Amino acid sequence: MFTSLAMNSRSRVVEGNTWLAAVGTDLEAKPTALQDYGLTPEVVETEDQVGRAMLAELEQLACAKEGDLTIALLGGRGAQAMHRLLGERARSGDNDGLISRLNIFTQDALAPMRPENSFSFVRDFERLLGADFFLRVKSFTTVRTDSPDLEAESISYVRKLEALGGLDIFFLGLGPELGGASHLAYIKPYSGATAVDVAGIIPVSATILEHHISKFKAGGSPVSEADEAECRNATHILTLGPAAILGAKRIVQSVVDADTAPAKCESYRRVIDSPISDQAEKQARQLDANPGLWIRLHPNVRSLVLPNVLES
Repeated sequence: MFTSLAMNSRSRVVEGNTWLAAVGTDLEAKPTALQDYGLTPEVVETEDQVGRAMLAELEQLACAKEGDLTIALLGGRGAQAMHRLLGERARSGDNDGLISRLNIFTQDALAPMRPENSFSFVRDFERLLGADFFLRVKSFTTVRTDSPDLEAESISYVRKLEALGGLDIFFLGLGPELGGASHLAYIKPYSGATAVDVAGIIPVSATILEHHISKFKAGGSPVSEADEAECRNATHILTLGPAAILGAKRIVQSVVDADTAPAKCESYRRVIDSPISDQAEKQARQLDANPGLWIRLHPNVRSLVLPNVLES
């Protein structure tokens, strides 16, 4: 179901959010309700075990598929344990060649910002994965956040992903929002995303930037005053959209940080418990109000959570 931008694309603006989709798709011509597959949490006792389960997904994919493996990495704490394990694997020689088969894409990025800025999401990946990983990986693609034309850059980014056949695994987290809502990637509530939108350019608030800067500082990333000033001047987050999520062959979700973000408990509970309408217009409104629900419209999802995520 991955919406193609290879030939023609269109953009539309909803309350300042720019969404990019292909022209003439079936869903665009005749909106229809999508099937709700539900979501069953898989409770895992420790964050390290979550990381090992995520790595096992990559290993299973490597056994099942020949050639390259294409994935979208999850940022933040949700996948840090897996990233450390991949770093260890790279330093030990990557004996089975798993890392050398990986085409990696990132799912969101602050812009405008120089790629070398220490507050870039990519810097956090470099810190956790290590230099050996980047020497061995087949490709690591991130959107150019210093591009003078962010819309054109987003389209180019998606076309690179399409050229590789789309995502084999989309590693996703869950972000809490007001009122128990949630976001996936950076698809925010009431941002107007639809099932045909592959990527978006979303305005970012000063509050989000402050949280981002504080998180990087607390994580031990080396930063400079100049980089911090540039980060505070970022105006948007570039994100993959619902069509990229629905078009992935498999989704692996991890929700591990309810201790530091307790609002995730309510948000996750609403994702697994909320009824989703089978009427197209009502379903679209529900998804716009709570984008975390998009994950339930995918037939091949594994949702890994720590026990405290389900506490209420």
